[in-house]
Amino acid sequence: PCSLLRSPKGFPKLKNDTFLRAARGEETEHTPVWCMRQAGRYLPEFRETRASQDFFATCRSPKLCCELTLQPLRRFPLDAAIIFSDILVVPQALGMEVVMVPGKGPTFTEPLKEVEDLLKLRQKVDVTAELGYVFQAITLTRHSLEGKVPLIGFSGAPWTLMSYMIEGGGSTTMAKAKSWLYRHPEASHQLLRLLADVIIDYLVGQVAAGAQ
Repeated sequence: PCSLLRSPKGFPKLKNDTFLRAARGEETEHTPVWCMRQAGRYLPEFRETRASQDFFATCRSPKLCCELTLQPLRRFPLDAAIIFSDILVVPQALGMEVVMVPGKGPTFTEPLKEVEDLLKLRQKVDVTAELGYVFQAITLTRHSLEGKVPLIGFSGAPWTLMSYMIEGGGSTTMAKAKSWLYRHPEASHQLLRLLADVIIDYLVGQVAAGAQ
């Protein structure tokens, strides 16, 4: 993974580094502000941009991700931008199908039910091939921000993603996923290791693409 990490070059000079200084534990003139769901349905321009596209098709469009990331910055004096994406692009990279069902949310068409289902997953994931669209969105957005604020990248954690992959969607109890841990400890470790390896490459790739 370390070979993926190269210092991005040619990006505009950062004008407001308050968020990065706070993240390092340094003194700042004010408490930096950003919102986890910064690009969201509260913005009419967000709804308009999203109206014509499937959710995950939007995630795969660097141009649209850049636009949705920038929209809140045009309205509010935020101290950071966070790339528009979704944590479930990682299970997609592993070969699982996820669709966004209106009124329900993200739904796996074939969630993991038995240990044998792990064999259906890609055991070696080329993150540049499978998730390169996120890297492209990050690079495009870094340039489009013109150094106004830093850009945040992100990923879901292994357990979070494992839970979604087994539950088939969001869950308040995660009962099926917890049951897996007790019934299939070795398979659970195998899945968590697979996810961790992909996530590491994915996050290193985001940094290489320009996430700060």
